[in-house]
Amino acid sequence: MPGHVRLGIDVGGTKILGVALPADGAGSAEVLAEHELPTRYGPAVLDAIDEAVGALRAALPEGSVVRGIGVGMPGLVSRTGVLRYGPNLPGVGDLDVASWLVERHGYPVAVDNDGNCAAWAEVGCGAAAGSAHALFIGLGTGISCGMVVEGQRVRGVHGFAGEPGHMTLLPGGPACACGRRGCWEALASGSALARQAQAAAASGSSQLAALAGGAPDAVRGEHVTAAVRAGDATAIGVADAFAEWVGMGVANLVHVLDPEAVVIGGSVVADEAVWIPRIVAAYDRHVLAGSLRPSTTVSGARLGRRAGAIGAALLIDGRHRTD
Repeated sequence: MPGHVRLGIDVGGTKILGVALPADGAGSAEVLAEHELPTRYGPAVLDAIDEAVGALRAALPEGSVVRGIGVGMPGLVSRTGVLRYGPNLPGVGDLDVASWLVERHGYPVAVDNDGNCAAWAEVGCGAAAGSAHALFIGLGTGISCGMVVEGQRVRGVHGFAGEPGHMTLLPGGPACACGRRGCWEALASGSALARQAQAAAASGSSQLAALAGGAPDAVRGEHVTAAVRAGDATAIGVADAFAEWVGMGVANLVHVLDPEAVVIGGSVVADEAVWIPRIVAAYDRHVLAGSLRPSTTVSGARLGRRAGAIGAALLIDGRHRTD
């Protein structure tokens, strides 16, 4: 039956995912339609978002009414819906996503950081449902983050809060996409895992290169996961070292925010059995007074690759928003 819907678009470093949700309940993650396409860079990212919106509308039953469009963008998003800076979106800066979509479609539009959107989804209807204090960490091309405190999204005065991927963990460390060195993102993102695995594959005996077709420089995170599953010692070493950086960063954030739930998501940790126990063990080693403090639950995401898009759509629902 046709009805009211809200659209959510999640823009990532490599792909854009759009979903349509019913607009009759704040806590619903029911997906009525879905569309994915490669990310375009520069101002062309707007055309890609528009293509996703068009595909979702075309997939809905005739007579459906769109209540609004929510968009999650990777980077610094102002409170007025302008992407000021996106280190993983080459050629994109000072892009007024909200105004462009309103002019294009006439619907209400909400734009926020992609990590904030994923956090909003996991708190609304995912792994942290019911939590008033929660933290979401998304490990993908970069590191996204969303923080919910006392049931509200934490955005900061300019809208730029939630960028711990660019806190320095290793001064003088690997170069980051933002132009600095030693950022958490340069040590614990999917891009960082690929780089670490490539170095390991090139320097020793391992299944990693074979899984990537024999080319060490083609090794990616999914090859690490597969090789760990197969018991490859080199891959296990890479995974353990990577998880240590992730756990260290999570512990730092817990020291600042003291959440009741931490949700780890993103494509890197899609195989939770390989990654979540390693990250939890590393977190336990790094968190202050771990044996004395009340437990903070650290778990995998429940909404998977759709979390950011679902959260973006939920921004439109008047019963589950802060703006």
